[in-house]
Amino acid sequence: MKVLVTGCAGFIGYHLTKKLLNEGYSVIGLDILNDYYNPQIKIDRLKNLGIEQKFDSPACEEPVISDLVDLVFYRVDLENKKNLYKIFQTHEIQSVCNLGAQAGVRYSISNPDIYIKSNIIGFHNILECCRYNEIRHLCFASSSSVYGLSTDLPYSVNNSADHPVSLYAATKRSNELLAHSYAHLYSIPMTGLRFFTVYGPWGRPDMAYYKFTDSIFKGKTIELFNEGRSKRDFTYIDDVVKGLFNALRKPTSRNQAWDSTSPCISSSSAPYEIYNIGNDSPVKVSVMIKILEELTGKELKTKLLPLQPGDVYSTHADIKKSKEELNFYPSTSLEDGLKKFVDWYKKYNEIA
Repeated sequence: MKVLVTGCAGFIGYHLTKKLLNEGYSVIGLDILNDYYNPQIKIDRLKNLGIEQKFDSPACEEPVISDLVDLVFYRVDLENKKNLYKIFQTHEIQSVCNLGAQAGVRYSISNPDIYIKSNIIGFHNILECCRYNEIRHLCFASSSSVYGLSTDLPYSVNNSADHPVSLYAATKRSNELLAHSYAHLYSIPMTGLRFFTVYGPWGRPDMAYYKFTDSIFKGKTIELFNEGRSKRDFTYIDDVVKGLFNALRKPTSRNQAWDSTSPCISSSSAPYEIYNIGNDSPVKVSVMIKILEELTGKELKTKLLPLQPGDVYSTHADIKKSKEELNFYPSTSLEDGLKKFVDWYKKYNEIA
């Protein structure tokens, strides 16, 4: 089977691409390699997949073929509908996993335009390509941030998610609604996955655990919001990829028992499902810092600040549905996951 993965040079996209290739799939990978964080780590991820290219130009419409695995890579912007259509028509793609998006809650407050372009227009272009190319299944990344103002923990996929507190969260919720409309109108199976604080090797440098580790080794002082009291449902990347892989292999179907007078929020009479992909074990950020300090033998210097706009106090995934329908059982403790991350960080940055 040929699978198209957008954001294949991103954190989750890179790991999913590796998993698909190891399982014998052919992958068409797309990424724009923007500079939201240092693009060098994205280029290095691609190198691990056999994509050797300097990528000096802002876009590369021609494919780059891996020398190691069954991967074809395009540097393309999801806003470029013409190029997307060409890629879909060139390759006999059966399924799509859309992980390409502009990430970051706080960044969306000061840079809203790019979120509308990438997360709304770009996602709509993917939907249109799926519509006109008879795609069997679209999996797409949503986020725990869609739960917004809700304090009804743990977050259930059958609870309301209509009060986002950041533009990033609003675009992710919009993706879910757009996907449902296409599932209803064109019978395209759609699966949305709400990820909860994904961490691990090859992670995003803008994420807290990465910034904390970086600051520890460099002796820098870092801003610690809500004084470290916030809780996050940290979910290790290997567990996330297992859930994502299982979802991708299981195209959604119509819920025959769906009742329009008392509608189930996470499924539909259309082929549409929403799942939480989390660890079901929230931990205080201050505890995560202590684990990092123990692993590195160094102390993190912090400047304590209040909760920032767009942030929430706690996240906690209810994964009952994911367990039952996706066989999703996260098994990596925060201690083990952070050790693997720190080991990778030291190797990647050549720290003895």
